[in-house]
Amino acid sequence: MASKPRILSIVRPQDDDLLFTPETKEALYELGEVTVRGQPHISSEELAEWIPGYDWLLGGWGTPRFTDEVLAAADRLKLYAHSAGSVKGILPPAVFEQGIIVTHGARAIAHGVADMCVCLIWTMLRQVHKMDAALKGGASWNAAKGAAIGLTEGIGHEFIGQRIGVLGAGHTGRTFIQLVRRLDCEVWVYDPYLSQEAADQLGARKAGLDEVLSQCPIVSCQLPTTDETLRMIGARELALLQDGALFCNTARSRVIDMDALLAELQTGRFQAALDVFDQEPLPEESPFRQLNNVILTPHVAGATIEARHRQGQYMVDEMRRFLAGEPLLYEVTQEMLAIMA
Repeated sequence: MASKPRILSIVRPQDDDLLFTPETKEALYELGEVTVRGQPHISSEELAEWIPGYDWLLGGWGTPRFTDEVLAAADRLKLYAHSAGSVKGILPPAVFEQGIIVTHGARAIAHGVADMCVCLIWTMLRQVHKMDAALKGGASWNAAKGAAIGLTEGIGHEFIGQRIGVLGAGHTGRTFIQLVRRLDCEVWVYDPYLSQEAADQLGARKAGLDEVLSQCPIVSCQLPTTDETLRMIGARELALLQDGALFCNTARSRVIDMDALLAELQTGRFQAALDVFDQEPLPEESPFRQLNNVILTPHVAGATIEARHRQGQYMVDEMRRFLAGEPLLYEVTQEMLAIMA
């Protein structure tokens, strides 16, 4: 009988119990001989010291870059399972050239991000946060109704049936589209890499960037940061948004010219919900904090208990498939890195 693979886990202690339920951990330990070396901060030098002799590596947030020294020491490594989202910053091309198979948990996080995007848009449509703050601040019943931006006497807008523009149809973009289609929303999507057939399957209309920005009263940004998308939403593009539009970004801030976005928002012409920023934590003196037409959240869109559990489960399932010689569902290839977050 073939020996079980040796598995090195460097998942941070603060993530371990959230990612791996007792049942998932039991399944992991049944797959191979597991060694846990997780700690809050791990350097590439430490990983190079630990990795010799291991067949699989399980990592996640905090995993250091695979330097030349790490790859030289990875004498038996055949699989890297990344329990978090993007692997772009830690994997050089040499990882793939060395024949190491990579899989990641980005799709597991997509549900949480899409869910949060729906929540933020719904909040802007009904201005729940403004009326709640007014009532808790001592405002009269009628004054609380009038505190909501763009609403008359507390009369808001329904989510159902809205036309929504989606920028980016990766894991999260597609999940968001599927959610809002269940609410009978009309979806326009901009993604040069999305085929017409895939758009049809999603029930979405393919459109150009300018079309989406100018024709959709609600726009959700789900674009990754790549050389192609860096600052692609600038002053010209933001000016295309309709007066009274709702703009939500739960993806990456660097696809947007944040100075141009700030200037537009300071006019009060449209509303925004922002979960991501160029500088995080967002400085206390940031002018975004002063805008009453902006909802701010501290980069938590994907942070749900369910998403964390899925991340761990997805990676253990991928390891099981790898051991059985089955195709992986969430494999990352070198070609994919160019268009990934």
